[in-house]
Amino acid sequence: MTTPIERIAALTVGTVEYVSPDQIKVLLELDAPQATALNTGVPIGFPRINSYVLIPNEAGAVVALVAWLGVEPSSFPKRTGLKDFGLIDLPYPLRKMSLVPLGTLSHAKAKGKQQVRYRLERGVAVFPSVGDPVLLPTSDQLRSIVESEGADRRVTIGISPLASNATVSVDPDKIFGRHLAVLGNTGSGKSCTVAGLIRWSLKAAEGERAAAGLVGPANARFIILDPNGEYTRTFSDLSPSVRVFQVPPVVAECQELSLPAWMWNSNEWSSFAAAAPGAQRPILLQALRDLRAGAAIREPVVAQVSRLFRSYRARLAQLIAQGASGYANFPANRNCGAIIRNIETDASRYETATDAGLKKALGELAGEAKTRANSHAWNSATNSGYNDFSETDVLAVVNRIDVVLAELPAGTKSVPPNEDAPVQFDVSQMADHLEQLAGDVGGGNVAQFVATLAMRVRMMLADRRLGPIVMPAHSIAFEKWLEDYVGVNSATTGQIAILDLSLVPADVIHVVIAVVARIVFEATQRYRKLNTVELPTVLVLEEAHTFVRRSGEEEQATISPAQMCRQTFERIAREGRKFGLGLVLSSQRPSELSATVLAQCNTFILHRIVNDRDQELVSRLVPDNLGGLLRELPSLPARQAILLGWATAVPVLVEIAELPTEHRPHSADPKFWDVWTSVESRPVDWKTIAEDWTS
Repeated sequence: MTTPIERIAALTVGTVEYVSPDQIKVLLELDAPQATALNTGVPIGFPRINSYVLIPNEAGAVVALVAWLGVEPSSFPKRTGLKDFGLIDLPYPLRKMSLVPLGTLSHAKAKGKQQVRYRLERGVAVFPSVGDPVLLPTSDQLRSIVESEGADRRVTIGISPLASNATVSVDPDKIFGRHLAVLGNTGSGKSCTVAGLIRWSLKAAEGERAAAGLVGPANARFIILDPNGEYTRTFSDLSPSVRVFQVPPVVAECQELSLPAWMWNSNEWSSFAAAAPGAQRPILLQALRDLRAGAAIREPVVAQVSRLFRSYRARLAQLIAQGASGYANFPANRNCGAIIRNIETDASRYETATDAGLKKALGELAGEAKTRANSHAWNSATNSGYNDFSETDVLAVVNRIDVVLAELPAGTKSVPPNEDAPVQFDVSQMADHLEQLAGDVGGGNVAQFVATLAMRVRMMLADRRLGPIVMPAHSIAFEKWLEDYVGVNSATTGQIAILDLSLVPADVIHVVIAVVARIVFEATQRYRKLNTVELPTVLVLEEAHTFVRRSGEEEQATISPAQMCRQTFERIAREGRKFGLGLVLSSQRPSELSATVLAQCNTFILHRIVNDRDQELVSRLVPDNLGGLLRELPSLPARQAILLGWATAVPVLVEIAELPTEHRPHSADPKFWDVWTSVESRPVDWKTIAEDWTS
C-alpha cells in the first residue's frame, strides 16, 4: 500500500521555477513522460498544449493550463544524486513548460460517504512558490476540473479529449441568459453547434419534466433568424414542435412569412424609405399617426369625435398663436381655408352618426365653418383659393369646436395612437396620404421631396418578392402574429420558430430582421411589465456579421437599414437579459461584428479561426493570461471548439457531440467530386426553376 507522499511523488512531473500572476514556468523532471503518462492510473497524453496540471498548496491545488512547451539550455546538467554542478561548462538542454493559472481545486467529503470528491473554484487564492512540485491530475481530478456540478450539468454538449473524455455540460440559464457567441470559419461546425444546443436543451428539459411527472412539451421559446435557409428541415423530426416560415410561395409543412408594414415603427419606416430628417421624416411620422388613428374602426363614435376635433382645435390655436402670418397672406390663407373646409366636411359627416346635443353642436359647427370658408373663397377660370382670414374668423370656429367638446361624455378617451403603436391600417394608402400631407403643408420643394418618398413606398409594395410579406393577402391580428412567431401559452404549438429569410430581397432583409428582433424584445419587455416576471426567450441570429456589422467612423444623418439593424441588436445585447431575452450570435467574421454586441456576450464557443484579424479580435475578448489558449484556434479540427466564459468555470477544449446527418443544418460543403464522377446525381430542370423564379 502506497502512502500519500509516495502517490504524490509518482505524479510529480516537474518543479516551479518562476511565478507571476499570469504565468508559471516549470522545469520538467528528467524522467517526466515524453508523450504518454501511465502513472495516473490510465494512459493520458503528456505533455500536451491546453492540458491541465496541478500545483498543490494549503488551499488544495492550483489548476493550471499548459500554454507552452520547449527546451532551453542550462549552464549545468541536472542529474539526480550528483553534485558536479559547474565542473563542465557546456549547454545542457532541459525541458520546460509555461502554465496559465486558472482556478483552485479543493476537496471535501461527500455527504454520507467516505470517498473524497473535488470541487473547482474560480480564481487562485494562494499562488505557488518556487520549488513547489507540479503534478499530473488523476482521472477523478480531471473530471472534477471539466465536469460541472449541480445546475451546470443540465445539458451535455460534448466531451473533453484532453481530460480523459470527461463530459462537458452547461447550464441554459448561463449560456442563454447572458448571451452566447459561436464563432468560427465556414465548415468548422458552428451551425451544428447551434442546432445541437437547441436540440439537447429541449431534450434535457423534457427529460426533467418527465421525471417530475409532467406531460406536454417544454415551455421553451427559440426564434431562429435564418438568412440562408439552413435550418428549414433541421428540426423536422420534432414536428409539431417547430414552426417554419418562408417567403411565399411556401413548400409543404411551412407557413407564409408575414411581417405587415403596419407593425413597423417610425424608425424602421424612416430607415427603409430613406426619409431625410428635414422634410420627409416629419411628414412620414404624421402620416403614420394619421393612418394608425384612422385604423381604430372599433373606436366609439364619441371618441373619434373627441380625437378629431381636439386635433383641429390645436391646429387652429397654433395659427392664432402665429398671428397674421398664420391665417393671412399666401400660402397661410390657403392652408387656413383648407383646415376650415375640412372641419366643415368632418362635422357634417359625424352629425349624421350622433344624436341629441352632440348632433346639434356638430351641425352648428359645420354651418359656421361653411360660412367662414365661403366668405373668403374665390374662384377664377384657372385657379381658386382664399382671401386673408382674420383672427375673428378663426376664433368663431374655435368657439364652435369648444361647444362640440363640451357635449362629449365625461372621460371620453381622445388620445390617438402614436406613430410607433402596432395599430393596423391600410398600408396601400401610405403613398397617397404622404402626397396629400405634402399638399396641405404647401411649398414646391416639400412636395418634390415627399414625391420621392412616396415613390419608394410604392416600389416596396409593388415588389412581388416583398409585397406579400409586408402587405399579406390575409389580414392578421397583432396578437395572432405574436402567438405564431413568439409562441402561445405553455408553448403548446411548438418551442422553435424558424424564419427562412433566404429569398427576402437584399435591400430589405436588414429591415425584416430588425423588425422581428425589435418586436420580440418589446414583447418580452411588456410581458415582464404586466406579470413582474420574465418570459425566457432565445433569439438566434445566423450570419451575425452581416446584420450586426461594426459601425463605421462616420454616421449618416439618414439611418440606413444596416445601421438601424445594428442598433436594434445592440439594444437587445445591452438590455435583453433584464427581460429574459437571450441572444445567440453565429458568425464566421468576428472582426466585423459590433464591438458593443460582442462585449455583452458572456460565453463563447470558438471553433477554428484562421484569419489573423479575427484571431486578434477574439484574443481581446478573453483575459490576458488566457491569450495563449487561443493560439490553437487555427489548427482546431471540425467539431472541436474552445468553450470559455460565464458558462464554464475554466476554459475547456470540447469536442462537440456529433449530430446525425438528418439533424444537421443544411450547410455542408458541396460535393464537387461526387457529382463530377456521377457518384451522386444532380438532374437539372431549368424550366421549373425559371417558372418558380418568375411566377
